[in-house]
Amino acid sequence: MCYVIVVGITHQQCSSCSDPSSSFDVNQYGGVADGKTDNSKAFIAAWNEACKNNGGGVVIFKKGTYLVNPLMIEGSACKGPMEVQIQGTLLASKEYQYSVGIDHWILFRYVANLVISGGGTLDGQGASSWPYNDCIKNKQCKALPGSLKFDFANNTKIENITSLNSKNTHINCFACRDVIFNNIHITAPGDSPNTVGIKIGESSNIQIHDSVIATGDDCLAFLPDSRNISVTRIHCGPGHGISLGSISSKSITGLSVMNSSLVGTQNGVRIKTKSPSQPGSVSNVTFQHIQMDKVDNPIVIDQQYCPGSGCTAPKTSEIQITDVKYIDIWGTSNTETAVSFKCSENKPCTKIELRDINLKYSGGRPANDSCLNAKGVASGKENPKSCLQS
Repeated sequence: MCYVIVVGITHQQCSSCSDPSSSFDVNQYGGVADGKTDNSKAFIAAWNEACKNNGGGVVIFKKGTYLVNPLMIEGSACKGPMEVQIQGTLLASKEYQYSVGIDHWILFRYVANLVISGGGTLDGQGASSWPYNDCIKNKQCKALPGSLKFDFANNTKIENITSLNSKNTHINCFACRDVIFNNIHITAPGDSPNTVGIKIGESSNIQIHDSVIATGDDCLAFLPDSRNISVTRIHCGPGHGISLGSISSKSITGLSVMNSSLVGTQNGVRIKTKSPSQPGSVSNVTFQHIQMDKVDNPIVIDQQYCPGSGCTAPKTSEIQITDVKYIDIWGTSNTETAVSFKCSENKPCTKIELRDINLKYSGGRPANDSCLNAKGVASGKENPKSCLQS
């Protein structure tokens, strides 16, 4: 496994965590690995003791199955770097009171210098809650809990864990800085609703590497005020692809997706903005060295994005999309339109670059592309032939 560290991000390790006195076994705080007993209080008790330890500490879930009801963990008072080592399986509850009307399962807030690792699994048991997901039709729908949520996390690493069947988003980062995701395995059925793999919003200096995501929504979703993000060696599918947005205001800038593959997804790499919208921008984005295998819509910009029902007639988006590069993207499209740029009339897309694009229609006929208010240049291989305006 290859780990790429961007200059400027440093991750302080827990220097005392190899010391047995700095290890806090959940089982020693009342934890029971029987898959039936609620371990949320034991988790919090072990965390609080580790947090008070000078020099940091590691909370350990040994092998076994631990039922954990929804909880929130805060780290602002911790006296050193922290680690949560999940060797076994954390199991979410199927009970209605813990599955509907709450937005998180395990929430970390105000943490810094945190590592989550161990090779274990977070099993959201989402099938028990997916029938309650009616948000596409019901604006008053109740929230369903995402599995692992980070609010205001800094200098954090999540590695070598599996997220299985989340009730909602698998992993969510809000207002995070300097976070690395490595070797994450995310799995949910292709028809599971709103099970986004990793969602990033209002966050910066984020790295996502060497991970496999198979889910029922976007494999990766980047929301407004995301910036300086590096994605490499991601395998996505099934799912809705890799998405920037949807965006109705603010900006996304400085994002690269490289050396990745998408198989059997609804979309490949997609930028979506709502219409109408407030002013905002998407800029300095690169998609490079990406394989598409039977992807419905490999390359998409959609500035008339309107999910669900109740949409009015198309209006103009005020989001400016500029300086977006698509380089060395190849494979097969399940639809004839392999490249679709539907840009804003008021804010046409500018500085779009297509270089060495080779996408074939799986139905045997030549692939085509579609451009609306899209300006840029194409070079190298052009399959399909570019329709960008110069």
